[in-house]
Amino acid sequence: MNSKNLIQIKQFCLYHEIEDTFISNLNNYGLIEIIILEEEKYLQPEQLPSIEKMIRLHYDLKINLEGIDAISHLLNKIEVLQKNLTATQNKLRLFEQHQIE
Repeated sequence: MNSKNLIQIKQFCLYHEIEDTFISNLNNYGLIEIIILEEEKYLQPEQLPSIEKMIRLHYDLKINLEGIDAISHLLNKIEVLQKNLTATQNKLRLFEQHQIE
């Protein structure tokens, strides 16, 4: 894997003024994935929005890692349910259109 598109954890933590142990703890909880290349730790860019959300939950709202894990799980469930609802609404519209014709 090429480190060109990856974000170095040290730089990310410096930018956000957080400890790198927080990122390690998120990884230990299975909330994020850390990539290790040539003894350096990296994050995938796709993870940044959720990691930044977890940073705000922890540092601004003082929510512990167990709480972040629960919130993350619930938010993922809501996202799946919203996708299912949208798909069902689209099927219903198609069905209604066929009934009218």
